[in-house]
Amino acid sequence: MSKLEDLTSWNSAWSELRVVVYGLGVSGFSAADTLHELGAKVFVIADKADEKLVEVLDVLGVESLIGAQEKSQLEALRDFNPELLIVSPGIRPDNYLLSTATSLGVQVWTDIDLAWRLRDKHGMPSNWICITGTNGKTTVTQLVEAMLISAGIRAVACGNIGTPILDVVRDPAAFEVLVIELSSFQLHYLNEIAPIVSTVLNIADDHLDWHGSLEAYTEAKAKIYHNSSICCVYNAGDSVTEKLVSKSRGTENAQAVGFAVNTPRPNEIGWVEDILVDRAFIDDPAEAQELATFADLKKIPVISPHLMANIAAASAIARAVGIQPLEIQNALQGFVLDAHRIELVLEQDGIRWIDDSKATNPHAAAAALASFDSVIWIVGGLLKGVDIAPLIERYAARIKFAIIIGVDRAPVAEAFRTKAANIPFVEITDSEDAVMTAVIDIAKAKAVSGDVVLLAPAAASMDQFIDYADRGNAFTKAIEQGVRNTNG
Repeated sequence: MSKLEDLTSWNSAWSELRVVVYGLGVSGFSAADTLHELGAKVFVIADKADEKLVEVLDVLGVESLIGAQEKSQLEALRDFNPELLIVSPGIRPDNYLLSTATSLGVQVWTDIDLAWRLRDKHGMPSNWICITGTNGKTTVTQLVEAMLISAGIRAVACGNIGTPILDVVRDPAAFEVLVIELSSFQLHYLNEIAPIVSTVLNIADDHLDWHGSLEAYTEAKAKIYHNSSICCVYNAGDSVTEKLVSKSRGTENAQAVGFAVNTPRPNEIGWVEDILVDRAFIDDPAEAQELATFADLKKIPVISPHLMANIAAASAIARAVGIQPLEIQNALQGFVLDAHRIELVLEQDGIRWIDDSKATNPHAAAAALASFDSVIWIVGGLLKGVDIAPLIERYAARIKFAIIIGVDRAPVAEAFRTKAANIPFVEITDSEDAVMTAVIDIAKAKAVSGDVVLLAPAAASMDQFIDYADRGNAFTKAIEQGVRNTNG
């Protein structure tokens, strides 16, 4: 066996390994720091990096090359002669350094691959629950974490959310279960892991500019099901996810369980009006176990169909590992959605102002549009190669007026002209600093009692904002300055 195949434990001989860490964001730094702790010979290459992280690497004695030209990076890679490259997940598969490393026979891992091998640092290896999907994965990950903690299990959410997974692996808390959100980028590079429970929540067009096609994007998502030992959870309303389960490898002994927003069939968890019921983890499939009700969602002002699906999915995962109804109820009663996720910013004069800036693709925006009947919709940004026309056509009856922002305004405007010609819209061409002020001024003039002013852009934000949170914060600030109590 090769040296890499022998590295299956924190206690393996990592000191003999030469590793390039490519990219120095939070996951790249965590990987470099972990490998340094293990005694490996580490060299960091990055196009850009936070100066403070570079300073820490210098203190640790980890060599780095930051901001160099392509030729210098390639020369450094060859001179270092690594056996392994840890890639930051945002780096595209056709990247020149990755291509060169692969041609030289260097194996490529992510921090997830490394964490899988190191999960026994504190003795008994942690169990992994893995969650992905085009939309909702952060909320489901947080819900599952809350449900497990409610049951007294030392669980933590990590991966594409919150704390880098390698920091969690090294944490003295010695977590029993890692609830891991995985993006399509991470899954593209992922090698073999074996979660106890896994799920693909949904599949829709997203990141097609990165993956190249919907087929490649779906293939990346499908990897999460492989080798799941206890349960594969799929979306009963999304046949693609069920097909991915049927094609998964190493899941012969895993139960396949669906989740739904309506009445569940046998082997599903779903909703009967406002009651969440389990027909999967009970002795008699003809019966149903009540798990929770809308009354348990005390801290969530908008209960959308999307949220109901997320709760059903999280409950299916929790039930698969033995969590009881009372523990699910306790978790839901204290649960608060992240900021910028169908968040009620203001309700005044019968108008609701909703921040769903985290809706960075059409599938996510659909969840918000489906929740309201008369919408003044703020849409646009970086479309990432996705066609927004089907979304506009599907929800045209709910859209009263559209305010188009962002660099990719032209295809959005064209979609309205061809798919919903009766819906008036305006394009905002103001500078980045003024865009939300202009948006709020227009929305305020158009909205009447019963309307919802909805920021659900169906696009990424980096053309005009730092990230979706910055976009949502700008929206909220503009509302505070231009709407709240200004009408009396």
